[in-house]
Amino acid sequence: MTDIALVAMASIVMAALTIAIGSIAPALGEARALSQALSAIAQQPDEGNTITRTLFVGMALVESTAIYCFVITLILIFANPFWAYVTANAGG
Repeated sequence: MTDIALVAMASIVMAALTIAIGSIAPALGEARALSQALSAIAQQPDEGNTITRTLFVGMALVESTAIYCFVITLILIFANPFWAYVTANAGG
């Protein structure tokens, strides 16, 4: 197997692992945050607006982790610096 094929295979596998693992944790975190927020609103309905506002800010921060993983995946697939290096040095 050539160096080009190894780099291509490693890039695709790492991109798949990055998006798979990087999206599981934020999904679980958002689910837990929503569960706790709904429980808090059920216990104190008067504070619903404050809890909801804080929930949305927290979910945005949690979701940023998944977005960073998505950006890394796009870089690995479309703008991989290792791919450019390997193809430039493949001739000799």
